[in-house]
Amino acid sequence: MGVVLKLKPQKLLNIQLPLFSSSVAAGFPSPAEDYIEGSLDLNEHLIKHPAATFFVKVSGDSMVGAGIFDGDLLVVDRALEAKNDSIVLAVVNGEFTVKRLRKIKNKITLLPENPKHRPIEITDGMDFTVWGVVAHVIHTLK
Repeated sequence: MGVVLKLKPQKLLNIQLPLFSSSVAAGFPSPAEDYIEGSLDLNEHLIKHPAATFFVKVSGDSMVGAGIFDGDLLVVDRALEAKNDSIVLAVVNGEFTVKRLRKIKNKITLLPENPKHRPIEITDGMDFTVWGVVAHVIHTLK
């Protein structure tokens, strides 16, 4: 189904890194400013509910259209409400998967973001649970 879970209890570290006050141009380069505005703790920006948040590593390509690639690290928040079009970590018949949640009336479908993969329609009798909402994606540029 496109995802392999590698869950390990993680202790959140309070590491503050320098935050530069000037933005970085993605077009033509601008002169660099060596002015540090303060420090930035990524936990403050990525983790809103520490007791309900965990990380999971992605294996597969079913969500590349949403910017989620093989090897990416997902920040999953169980305290967030799974709404229509949320990207969720779900369990379907005992297997974990990451997909876009589509709720139309009483019908639930898990949609991939890659045309090579098929949607998963949740039907009566299927074991289905949303484990959490994907809040952020962390990936390395190669």
